[in-house]
Amino acid sequence: MTSLLKMKRQNQSSVVEFILLGFSNFPELQGQLFGVFLIIYLVTLMGNAIITVIISLDHSLHVPMYLFLLNLSVVDLSFSAVIMPEMLVVLSTEKTMISFVGCFAQMYFILLFGGAECFLLGAMAYDRFAAICHPLNYPMIMNKRVFMKLVVFSWALGFMLGTVQTSWVSSFPFCGLNEINHISCETPAVLELACADTFLFEIYAFTGTFLIILVPFLLILLSYIRVLFAILKMPSTIGRQKAFSTCASHLTSVTLFYGTASMTYLQPKSGYSPETKKLMSLSYSLLTPLLNPLIYSLRNSEMKRALMKLWRRRVVLHTV
Repeated sequence: MTSLLKMKRQNQSSVVEFILLGFSNFPELQGQLFGVFLIIYLVTLMGNAIITVIISLDHSLHVPMYLFLLNLSVVDLSFSAVIMPEMLVVLSTEKTMISFVGCFAQMYFILLFGGAECFLLGAMAYDRFAAICHPLNYPMIMNKRVFMKLVVFSWALGFMLGTVQTSWVSSFPFCGLNEINHISCETPAVLELACADTFLFEIYAFTGTFLIILVPFLLILLSYIRVLFAILKMPSTIGRQKAFSTCASHLTSVTLFYGTASMTYLQPKSGYSPETKKLMSLSYSLLTPLLNPLIYSLRNSEMKRALMKLWRRRVVLHTV
């Protein structure tokens, strides 16, 4: 019995680093993928950084709608910064080593920012519902106190999700292969390497994903259904078309994020192929942070006005 325990301890401590495989199955595409993902990453950083700076500097935008956008841009900026640099390294070397601590640190921040985004998108949908369906009561419904509670709750939930899930997964023994066939240290990919019974964790993952992803998604859908009914009552045809276009783009982004994230996390050990899991991960970690600035902000007339105002101020400072 003693010798078995010693062997188990030795096996548990045998994995001190992981190998991220990324898209090593397609070596002929590595160079092209590196170029595409680098451009997407830079555009994502620039788009979200511009929104963060504009809203921070323009005090006329310090209202709930735009402050929610500010928080979303910070989350998307951070989400991309956690995943993309490591992915670019993997693409440039075909496979790369990542330490045990580094892997779980990346997992923690993916969960933190992913969880925060889940509830931020829900809070933003509620904000639009209150503004469009109850315009007269909107200042009371979405006052500063309510706004602060929603934002703090979103970040706190991300912190709790990251702490609980990362602590639990890192406590499993990893005594076999150390190759993670994925683009990052996401929970489902790392969990496949655990040499222990993960049944309880999978139950927790299913329940947690349902509460954190599907419940906000259903609330968003209900909010937008109410918003669409309000839009149909608009007298102006142009106003209806513009509102429909905005709602459709919002729902596209939301469905892409929640849909692919739920498919990944509802069943951590699902039967999807590794390549399918990588594509689903790219949808919410790469495309959503890229699309959110365009969908939520840069199509907005107030944001365009604030951007032009900031640009003119910069031009004046350079000419003085």
